[in-house]
Amino acid sequence: MAQRIIIADDHPLFRTALGHAVGKVWPEAAIVEASSAGEARAALGEGEPEALLLDLHMEDSNGLSVLMDMRQDFPALPIAIVSASEEARVFAAASQLGAAAFIPKSSGLDEMRSALAAVRDGDRWFPDCDGSEDDDLAKIASLTPAQRRILGAIRQGLLNKQIAYELDISEATVKAHITAIFRKLGVNNRTQAVLLAAKLDVDQPVADSASV
Repeated sequence: MAQRIIIADDHPLFRTALGHAVGKVWPEAAIVEASSAGEARAALGEGEPEALLLDLHMEDSNGLSVLMDMRQDFPALPIAIVSASEEARVFAAASQLGAAAFIPKSSGLDEMRSALAAVRDGDRWFPDCDGSEDDDLAKIASLTPAQRRILGAIRQGLLNKQIAYELDISEATVKAHITAIFRKLGVNNRTQAVLLAAKLDVDQPVADSASV
């Protein structure tokens, strides 16, 4: 199968610009563009590519949860985060959660090509950050996909009955999951769980479509 690179970003102009950098690093690869995490998943269903270039802010995703979900379902896939966020905290969190690279959208083409070349060669590439690991992120990453969905519903303020309806499961199953979530996160109530889960949030800069 021919090489494929998936670019998942909801800004068409940025996908085009990023495609130029990809073409320098993988000149023979076919570039598959996706404007949402769902479209990226559909493309992945056709066979895992050489790499996935993933924005953290799209219509169906917001923050580091999308990275965790992709790593859960495609553990061998190199994922390079390409984001307008330039917080050292976010760089470190993405690294801890299994990203192969973090490329700020403010990067020039040469820097983007260097980062992508590192991913191509099986290396990792991140801007300067302290490199320290966050125990809370490790706890969140230990949750199963079902538990993460329920944690997301808790963050939305849904009651057990509403969560059961949304996920088409029983309230007893919801309660069992919540008990397991609290145990894994080391918290005692919903408020504490929500505060801890906020570490997955990534502020979206106003200028989220920086030119390259």
